Amino acid sequence: MFKKVLIAEDHDTENFAVQITLRDLGVVDADYVYYCDHALTWIKNAIRNGQPYDLLITDINFKDDGSAQEIKDGLSLVKVVKSVQPDIKVVVMTVQEITPVAHEMLKAKQIDGYVLKARRGREHLKEALQMVYQGRTYQSGGNRKAVPDQNSYEFSQLDLQIVNLLYQGIPQYRMPEILKQMGAKASSLSTIEKRLNLMKESLGFNNNGQLVAHCRDAELI
Repeated sequence: MFKKVLIAEDHDTENFAVQITLRDLGVVDADYVYYCDHALTWIKNAIRNGQPYDLLITDINFKDDGSAQEIKDGLSLVKVVKSVQPDIKVVVMTVQEITPVAHEMLKAKQIDGYVLKARRGREHLKEALQMVYQGRTYQSGGNRKAVPDQNSYEFSQLDLQIVNLLYQGIPQYRMPEILKQMGAKASSLSTIEKRLNLMKESLGFNNNGQLVAHCRDAELI
């Protein structure tokens, strides 16, 4: 089993649960941090000291508490960490259904395990750790459905305008007027709803939040 583990998680309850799971598996050398920037610093220091971490367990979403941070989310952290220590294993544990970006990172072996924080979450984490230690890839059951390629849908200008308004917190009933002011030719509420449904269906998302998160991850908005 892994000897040295770093946990990047900003919720104490989840942090504690992960530590208990690690202890159950015989892992005694586990550190934890609340910020992505701190995680990167600890990993660099461990490499410098000749005692690198075997595994990084990280959430995706970190609450903005006003502290100045360069790395603001777990997926960005993973990408930077992999550039510093390519052989480190990574398990993501999150409430967020897998996005096309995370799915591609799994395929590229940048992420080794993707665990949903849900019922039986600790059991799934234990399964993930055991499988990843064996050199295998793990996804929680609820995430195992096929995820369309992130390039399988071509966003129109109107699509991105709609998603950007969602990101800004604009309710759908106000969008027709705003889109009209932006010069959109088709801006009725029914058109907006149809475009949103098409985007979500094409990309395999269940709600608008997942769609917005995907577009943010892909730097489309």
